[in-house]
Amino acid sequence: MTGLRVALVGDFDSSVTAHRSIPEALRLAGGVEGVWVPTESISDPTLQLRDFDGVWCVPASPYASMEGALGAIRLARESGRPFLGTCGGFQHALIEYARSVCGLSEAAHAETDPGAASPLISPLACSLVERRDPISLREGTRIRKAYGVSSIDEEYHCRYGLNREYEGRLFGGDLRPTAHDVSGEVRAVELEGHPFFVAVLFQPERRALRGEVPPLVKAFTGALGA
Repeated sequence: MTGLRVALVGDFDSSVTAHRSIPEALRLAGGVEGVWVPTESISDPTLQLRDFDGVWCVPASPYASMEGALGAIRLARESGRPFLGTCGGFQHALIEYARSVCGLSEAAHAETDPGAASPLISPLACSLVERRDPISLREGTRIRKAYGVSSIDEEYHCRYGLNREYEGRLFGGDLRPTAHDVSGEVRAVELEGHPFFVAVLFQPERRALRGEVPPLVKAFTGALGA
């Protein structure tokens, strides 16, 4: 995998545990180089991300430029570039798909737009800041194949998730929910017909700080250059 590069779309902050984890996760998963791409620097994703083999939309939103993050996600979705979204990346992958594919042009994130008419991403009933939770993985999915088991336990650092009122609109086409918590809340999605497009609300990259290879990151790096 030498020479492969991943655009880490987000605004680097050394105090964010996930940001410290991600380069090590990529190294453990196959020696892939991660390059930080600030969201404010993305005005033309086709140009600015052309030299990357994959896109990882990382945690710690709100982003400096929501439009920059959404543009990078759209590029990965439409071009077939391998994509991984974790935490904030999951939330914004849903917003991009809702706006671009489902006709929900006003789909918004309640953290940045608390009065939004269409709060696709809304406060969780129970905050998941610095918590671990069990997650069930659907059979026949990429995430299930990556982990090799039907249930996992992963770490979170978030207060927002998918508003269940919009599930019917989001999941009527190629986007499908692939992991749920014990109450049935969606915790991961995948895009059918795409080489690798997976987004999760949890932060699997944190395993790298314990010296573990994160299975989902391993699956993502395995799709690079394929």
